[in-house]
Amino acid sequence: MYAERVVATVETLERRVIELEVKLTYQDRTVAELNEVVIELRAALARLQAKTKRFEEQLAAGLPDAPENGPPPHY
Repeated sequence: MYAERVVATVETLERRVIELEVKLTYQDRTVAELNEVVIELRAALARLQAKTKRFEEQLAAGLPDAPENGPPPHY
């Protein structure tokens, strides 16, 4: 009886370890995928920051004069 309980406990623990290993594998994959997304977003953010800085510099330098309150050119 005791030996049967020990075997059952060992089998249960083996199943649990296997389940944990599978979950860990999925989590590792998910972390790697999320890391790639973070890298892409960081690059996109850097591009947007550079573009924003250029726009700010253009605004600071002054915009070309807009025509006085006349009709738009397509009229």
